Amino acid sequence: MYNLVIYLYLLGVAIYSRFNEKVRKMWRGEREAFKILREKVDPNAKYVWFHAASLGEFEQGRPLMEQLRKDHPEYKILLTFFSPSGYEVRKNYEGADIITYLPLDTITNARRFLRTVRPVMAFFIKYEFWYNYLHILKHRGVPVYSVSSIFRPEQVFFKWYGRQYGRVLNCFTHFFVQNEISKELLAKIGITDTTVVGDTRFDRVLQIKEAAKQLPIVESFVKDAPQVFVAGSSWPPDEEIFIKYFNEHKNWKLIIAPHVIGEDHLKQIEKLLEGRKVIRYTEAEKMVNGQLSMVNDYEVLIINCFGLLSSIYHYGNVAYVGGGFGVGIHNLLEAAVWDVPVFFGPNNQKFQEAQGLKTSGGFEISSYEDFAAQMDRFAADAAYLQEQGQKAGHFVKGQSGATQKVLSSVAL
Repeated sequence: MYNLVIYLYLLGVAIYSRFNEKVRKMWRGEREAFKILREKVDPNAKYVWFHAASLGEFEQGRPLMEQLRKDHPEYKILLTFFSPSGYEVRKNYEGADIITYLPLDTITNARRFLRTVRPVMAFFIKYEFWYNYLHILKHRGVPVYSVSSIFRPEQVFFKWYGRQYGRVLNCFTHFFVQNEISKELLAKIGITDTTVVGDTRFDRVLQIKEAAKQLPIVESFVKDAPQVFVAGSSWPPDEEIFIKYFNEHKNWKLIIAPHVIGEDHLKQIEKLLEGRKVIRYTEAEKMVNGQLSMVNDYEVLIINCFGLLSSIYHYGNVAYVGGGFGVGIHNLLEAAVWDVPVFFGPNNQKFQEAQGLKTSGGFEISSYEDFAAQMDRFAADAAYLQEQGQKAGHFVKGQSGATQKVLSSVAL
């Protein structure tokens, strides 16, 4: 049944690729994967294979790859992605020796892939459970580790109708899970090779903080500002809430880094700002050095480019991370690591870091009234604001260390 579904999916991707650029990139990338492997695989090398579905999972696996490369240069690293949103962004990542799409999980593809690479071990990040690859890896005696995985009762593995597919979990050598609930759920279906280590993303955001960029444009914008609010990865439902508040409280400076930076969305944001003095980051970049101080005259800075957000949170007194009124919240930890309190929307139940932050400097909101009440309290009590920010930062630091726990447990 699984293989039938995979072949139907393969057919659907082939058809849909004619009409969708993202799917076309994935379809083309999977077909080119074997060519890349033929050209780049060193038959005498020992490869450790890391597989990440997309960009978020890559960030979870990145601390492991970089620590492994540092401690064990005798291994080469193969990194594969399923999604274009991961591969297209990180295809030039210098921490891996070979980077490619993962060919779809047919029996033929899995056999061919593993025969070409012959990995000595494999790390599957978070939610990756490819049935054919995993069964062949187990048959060949290759250690396979699930890292930063998290399980919930509603997942198919724990339902009566998912028992057959659930056998794929027996192919893993060990699970390094995020919490005790995951360990208990796995134990109920007979899987006991588990260790609770937490989430490697905490290690990653601490790395990001250490490597943060100095941003002269942002520094000029926030200079002498009494308070600065940073909204990251925001969507329209988020913007309708926080922009309304700052239109009424103009003593705050506002930095908005929307999740979608298309022209229509940027104009929508500017329309909501009701005549506030707004400048886009790319407009500020065109100013020569002598004019850069003029950025300070603006009230709102819109970040209409990628790659800056994790460093921008450093300049805020309060942060808002978007997505919680729709698809699910984005990266809370990138903000919290800077010792700032963090707002987020109600769709956060599947995000363990959000649950932890709710008692440690994080604030779930469901409406404008929730947001305004908490912001008013921050504005009235600077000591309370600072205390909540420190709680958020301490939470991130206190959850770090998963990378070392994993690598000290595997047979390298």
